[in-house]
Amino acid sequence: MELIEHSLDVSLDAFFDRPLFAFLAQGSPEGPRVSPLWFLWADDRLWHIAQLDGRSYPDRIRQDSRVAVGIVDFDAATGRVEHVGIRGAAQLREYDPERADRLLAKYLGDDPADWPERFRAVDAEGYRLVEVTPETVVARDQSYPV
Repeated sequence: MELIEHSLDVSLDAFFDRPLFAFLAQGSPEGPRVSPLWFLWADDRLWHIAQLDGRSYPDRIRQDSRVAVGIVDFDAATGRVEHVGIRGAAQLREYDPERADRLLAKYLGDDPADWPERFRAVDAEGYRLVEVTPETVVARDQSYPV
């Protein structure tokens, strides 16, 4: 992974620990596509839970692994604008319940009993993990004074 720029006041790990949305960008024959995702940063890779039925982006990953990911933390009250952009390759991996639970806990809390039912009973056959391996990363602080 080549870190092209890093002007954030925090480490990449600290930035990625925040419960932010990642936006996965892919090409397709119909034109560019963007998918908002919950994610987990682990082992210098971005991970996401992909439902196979009724979702088109897993098929696009099978056809072309090249992706870009954008993540922004914006707070108008403080003027904080922090952006991380990733370019790399995505692969579909077998569903890993431990990794998936870590991802879900980031957004839903540590106790699965408190999660909505649809997140507690994931059918591993109908899901995969998307693994994004970064080739390049730009981490830029674009904050402004308020």
